[in-house]
Amino acid sequence: MGTPNKLGFRQIAVQIRQEIVEGVYPTASVLPPEPVLAEKYGASRSLVNRAMQVLAAEGMIRPKQGRGTIVTYIPPMLHSAARYSRAARESGQARGAFDAEVRELGLEPQHEITVERATPPDDVADALGLPRGEENALVRRRRLLASGIAVRLNASWFPLSIADGTDLEADGPNIQGGVKSALAELGYAQTEASERIVVRPPTDEEADALEISPERTVLDIFHVGRTESGQAVEVTTTVTPAHYLVIEHTFPLT
Repeated sequence: MGTPNKLGFRQIAVQIRQEIVEGVYPTASVLPPEPVLAEKYGASRSLVNRAMQVLAAEGMIRPKQGRGTIVTYIPPMLHSAARYSRAARESGQARGAFDAEVRELGLEPQHEITVERATPPDDVADALGLPRGEENALVRRRRLLASGIAVRLNASWFPLSIADGTDLEADGPNIQGGVKSALAELGYAQTEASERIVVRPPTDEEADALEISPERTVLDIFHVGRTESGQAVEVTTTVTPAHYLVIEHTFPLT
């Protein structure tokens, strides 16, 4: 089908965006080169380039040196209490909720994990009821990807008195159901969690790790998991580009 001439760059961006969402250009695929797109849309290469800048600013695409322009669109994932249920975390042998969610989108979850004993930040120490300024916690830092697209930066903190010598110290994504299932197996099943969610610009380090522009916004989630007795046994911080999540919470009204 032919495309009318004299499209503006915003109209070109609309058409490419629609084709990305509809799967003409699937997530993690490489877009055709700009000269090919210019011919397809009957437009100059400079207009196509401006359209690509619009889409890059939205997080739909990302230029990657040596590979071309990668489609980074991922349908927003629902962030709700339901994702923390054991059934959701372990669905299809998943290694946590992220694994299950990404597989449901038809993408491949990937984990880059480092584990160390460390001194937690003051807000983490306070949430876990640990003394400040001491090396009394274990942290699992994870860069989470979907088919090669960086999606989240997670850091899960646990009291060393609980995590010492357990599967939580493993440096690979080998915990079925994720850290909450591992804690449950250790006798620390969580029955309540609280979250603080802040919208902010990324730090330079976060922007590099997530491969996004420093001008984009991220969601910063501070999650505290507690046992039935009220003991805080996990603090997980999550940083993710804001367009990758839809937040939905149900809560009682009095």
